[in-house]
Amino acid sequence: MATRQNSTNGKPKSPRIQVVLPELICEQLTTLAENESRTVSNMAKVLIQEGIKNYFAREANSPKADPTTNTDIFRNTLERHSIKRLKGAPQRIRYTKKSENK
Repeated sequence: MATRQNSTNGKPKSPRIQVVLPELICEQLTTLAENESRTVSNMAKVLIQEGIKNYFAREANSPKADPTTNTDIFRNTLERHSIKRLKGAPQRIRYTKKSENK
């Protein structure tokens, strides 16, 4: 859990977290911060906020994993299609094996 400290005037400070980043990500974060004239901490905060916002937006738009609903939709769609008779005798299906590259 994030730790909360008090400032010198007694007001609580914003929660603080500590993360360990790989060198490459730390360098990329520093470059982004410099490009936008931000501190590295502020750039990390902005990116985390955007990531969380995108995550919840994606979760809200994704269909819930309810197999009965998906099955019902599929069944209803099939039942709405008109019945078509096949023309001619069915053709034989040939299955071929893919050659493996060695």
